[in-house]
Amino acid sequence: MTVAVVCGAALGGGVPAAQAGTAGSPAPTGGQEARQAARFWTAQRMADARPLDGGRTAPGGTGPGVAAAGRPQGTVFKGTPLVGTFFGSDGPGGTTWHCTGSVIDTSVRNVVLTAAHCALNMKGDYIFVPQFAQGAGPDQQPYGIFHIQHVYIDPRYAPDKGSSTTKGASSDLDTAFARVSANQKGQSLEDAVGGGLTFTRAGGYTHNNVTVVGYPSYQHNSTGQAVKCTVPTTQLPGYRQMAMTCGGYYGGTSGSPWITDYQDGARTGHVIGNLGGYNGGGNDANVDYVSYAPAFGADAANLLADAVAGQDPPSGLPPYQGLQLPGGAARWQKATLMASADYTGDHLGDLLVVWSDGGVTLYPGDGQGAFGAEERLLKANSTWTHARSITGGTFGGTRPGLLVRWSDGEVTLYPALGTSGVGREVQMAKPNSDWKNVVQLTAGQFHGAKGATDLLARRSDGSLLLYTGISSGSFGTPKRLLGANGTWSKAALLTGGALKGTAGADLLVRWSDGSLDSCTGVSAAGLGTRSRLVGPNGTWQHAQVMTTGDLTSDHTGNDLVVRWSDGETSLYAETGPKALGAENTLVLPGT
Repeated sequence: MTVAVVCGAALGGGVPAAQAGTAGSPAPTGGQEARQAARFWTAQRMADARPLDGGRTAPGGTGPGVAAAGRPQGTVFKGTPLVGTFFGSDGPGGTTWHCTGSVIDTSVRNVVLTAAHCALNMKGDYIFVPQFAQGAGPDQQPYGIFHIQHVYIDPRYAPDKGSSTTKGASSDLDTAFARVSANQKGQSLEDAVGGGLTFTRAGGYTHNNVTVVGYPSYQHNSTGQAVKCTVPTTQLPGYRQMAMTCGGYYGGTSGSPWITDYQDGARTGHVIGNLGGYNGGGNDANVDYVSYAPAFGADAANLLADAVAGQDPPSGLPPYQGLQLPGGAARWQKATLMASADYTGDHLGDLLVVWSDGGVTLYPGDGQGAFGAEERLLKANSTWTHARSITGGTFGGTRPGLLVRWSDGEVTLYPALGTSGVGREVQMAKPNSDWKNVVQLTAGQFHGAKGATDLLARRSDGSLLLYTGISSGSFGTPKRLLGANGTWSKAALLTGGALKGTAGADLLVRWSDGSLDSCTGVSAAGLGTRSRLVGPNGTWQHAQVMTTGDLTSDHTGNDLVVRWSDGETSLYAETGPKALGAENTLVLPGT
């Protein structure tokens, strides 16, 4: 939840604050810093500590363990060795009770996870207390106290002016790690508590059972106990963040680990996020029990690697763009065609868009369902306004290209398309050819070869033709899969993919009535097995453009991108032959 961090004061009582160690410096092992801090952090001072976010109320308005409106409610308990709280002396009124942290299992055995908005101003006067016990002094705490040596925050995390939190895209990066020194006995953090949580990439936003453990602020938690809640998670639309509904997560719970296999007293578990993110981890209204967490992916993994190596993250990176594609829904209403392939050569799928003004742009994929900065391949022009169907595939070459069918029936191949431009053009069919009757194109792996080397074409009369053995300038020999028919003339959109996760010989079809079907095992022998993912409906009639690619962490071409009539754009990650994947919003409606 939101915490307003104030920096400055050193430890009182005549004991100077130990200075934060520099990146790369080893954490002291003798416990000297912890013993020094223990002289200041008496039981009374910890009991008197007040949260910097003391005026903040979290969703729900009632204390932990109090049911309200039938919603899940966190329950207080004695805590777990792997989760604790921070104390500092930088508050305007004295000592502060500040956020939640958890022990991460690493080779250096001294790393704590929390939220970036908590760690922004942690200096040498902060301590971490695992399984904090209210009323106990430092030497009576179950595992002692651990002095903060150095904090690691992604430099692209950009709080709003005058705040430590943000509602912007960089709230996805609201994760931090801290290196700590030994406790009073000279024990490392993991040796003292007996283990640590395993950092784990979230692999999506929808999870059935995630346990969130944290320490609410004193104002709402006079016992000083931890709160826990096990609930399902969903996506915060437009962000690389998970959302959960449970009351009792007041200020102070920021940084709380989101654990997929939690057990009381366990010294292990898998953590996929930390409470934080949008608005510091809490919704705007603060009345509906919703909390957020960045879903761990490559960015958090890289940050942890920096913490383990004892090196600060690289600076000078471009601003973080986030999950949302730039431009807003009004602009994306003008995205007339889309294709996906590895156009940057990094073995990750990218998204190519042709706009209504003829402009062509490329969005490099990061392999986690998000995209890098927009690359403009062509500015607005009259030629590309005549593109009627496109598909990306490896057609007779060694790298993915782009195939385009134009309004006059000409078909051209761009075999060297990349971030520097569309590259050279190869004519595949002449203007006014019979290809003028081809309504849709999609590439696929329809004869068992590696890569999307084949082409499926639907003609206006509903017939389907499969082209294999394509080379530069030639479509090879076509195979007619279906003759003219009334059913396939109603196929509004189609795209090839790898829905079974092992090959690209599959097809998704959006019909004119809004239903969505898959055809798995498409080959020269036929269309394989047909399954219904979505029945006839009004919603999917608004799907205007669709493509499939390798855009998420499973590195399979089963991620479906849909541009809707209002400009909203969605990614259905890891879509299968019988069910859509989890929906991730790339472009929010009404923007």
